[in-house]
Amino acid sequence: MKVGPIEVNKTYPEPEDVRLLESATTNLRDTLLIRVMFRLGCRVSEVLALKVEDIDFTQHTVTIQHLKTHSKISCQNCGAPLSKSHVFCPRCGLKVKDVIAHDLQRRRIRTLPIDAETLHMLEDYIHWGGPVSRHGERFIFGINRHRAWQIVRDCAERAGLSPLVNSETGRIRGISPHRLRDAFAIQAMKTDDSGDGLRLLQEHLGHASFDTTAKYRKIAGSEHREWYDRLWQEEA
Repeated sequence: MKVGPIEVNKTYPEPEDVRLLESATTNLRDTLLIRVMFRLGCRVSEVLALKVEDIDFTQHTVTIQHLKTHSKISCQNCGAPLSKSHVFCPRCGLKVKDVIAHDLQRRRIRTLPIDAETLHMLEDYIHWGGPVSRHGERFIFGINRHRAWQIVRDCAERAGLSPLVNSETGRIRGISPHRLRDAFAIQAMKTDDSGDGLRLLQEHLGHASFDTTAKYRKIAGSEHREWYDRLWQEEA
């Protein structure tokens, strides 16, 4: 008995889906927002922080600044570092009642190449006054995180794109800025999954741990399904 093809829900957007997203935008800013998030594979916070001065039209590069903030707590009496589970200070032995919180910031900067077509679109956008001035700096997009998510969601709806499914949990999720970052990583992995390719992808995405990058090798494993299907082609 022949069985029809299995419908497999997508776990990430593909390049054709991104083209449909771009075509569903209503202005150049939104087109660039989607295109830059996919073509650079950046975090939404990094894209929204882009300024005109970060784009080098001569070298065809974009400078990305990633600012990460985390809190560190310490004993009010002796200043020893504490965790949230501490009841007594490990240094002075006093019962922990009050703690001092310190916000620590770590800034990482990386320079990424950008394709000529996207660079040309950015040049036109800047020429026609697209960037937003704030505190003496010109931001490329000038919108907040919520608005960026809304733009991607609305374009996905207009383009008629189906929701995605998490391959590990089975949870259904919509297309979002982070899914565009996933799409870039998967595209890069499909193109080159060698050791050098993985190393360059880790550097490009700004992953501190290689394990974070390596997860895309598992997601990109569509060849496993193709291999399995070929085992039974003669019986079909």
